[in-house]
Amino acid sequence: MSRPAYKLSGCNVWIMVTRMIDWTVTSHTETLETATGDGVARLTMSRPASLNAFDDALQRDFLDAVVAAAEDDAVRCVLITGRGRAFSAGADLALDEIGPHVRLAPRTERELTRFYNPIVRRLREMPKPVIAAVNGAAAGVGCAVAVACDHVVGARSSSFALAFSKVGLTLDGGASLLVGARVGFGRASRMALLAERIDADTALAWGLIDAVVDDDDLSGHTEALARELASGPTDAYAATKASLNVAFLHRLEDSFESEIAGQTALVDGDHFRSAITRFASRPRS
Repeated sequence: MSRPAYKLSGCNVWIMVTRMIDWTVTSHTETLETATGDGVARLTMSRPASLNAFDDALQRDFLDAVVAAAEDDAVRCVLITGRGRAFSAGADLALDEIGPHVRLAPRTERELTRFYNPIVRRLREMPKPVIAAVNGAAAGVGCAVAVACDHVVGARSSSFALAFSKVGLTLDGGASLLVGARVGFGRASRMALLAERIDADTALAWGLIDAVVDDDDLSGHTEALARELASGPTDAYAATKASLNVAFLHRLEDSFESEIAGQTALVDGDHFRSAITRFASRPRS
């Protein structure tokens, strides 16, 4: 059997993939599929036509699935990925119900406080390891969700972006702290202010992600890693996560509050209104 490898922190780490997980689909909504097997819960965002952008339904379904996985004693590891060409393009800007005179700040605050921030908070508080298998783009809050996971594996074609400034907004979903904790202040500023798209190899070199694999190997590698973690000392993993949260992410709630204040002050501004108009005028498949 050939030995697939992924590059981790500058070296090759070999994982023998003896078998794939035999998944059993336990929940399937229009936006999210949940499957379990070998102590692993796999959450697959399933809005491929919109690059798995978070609309109201995906926000709700994703949070419900994360909560369920955290509370299920049979689940010892969580694996998150996206269907199609992207992990997640971030928030869905196709707000058909938003008119030119409708204030967006109340809606934005509600989404952040009821869905996006609780999703990230739950991922960090999850008393079991969480893996992100990033296929394609992880942008905006999609990037925040990815880097909120404990181990981030990117396909070679994956990319990462905090392009909020392109539409006149600021960071949200805890991205200001989560990305900064991984890459440092300077690189976080570069990603946020210049809205640069970071490719997988650069993301690995910066420490934004933990491993890069060939696209065809992403599923096998992350399943093998998930199975390994699911068979490990879950209580020790939970205690380790809690300690790392205290050491590196103890200001997460402050970041949430700062981001809410910034985002609600900006969403009714001309820059974002213009972006919504441009997005709405684009042809849809």
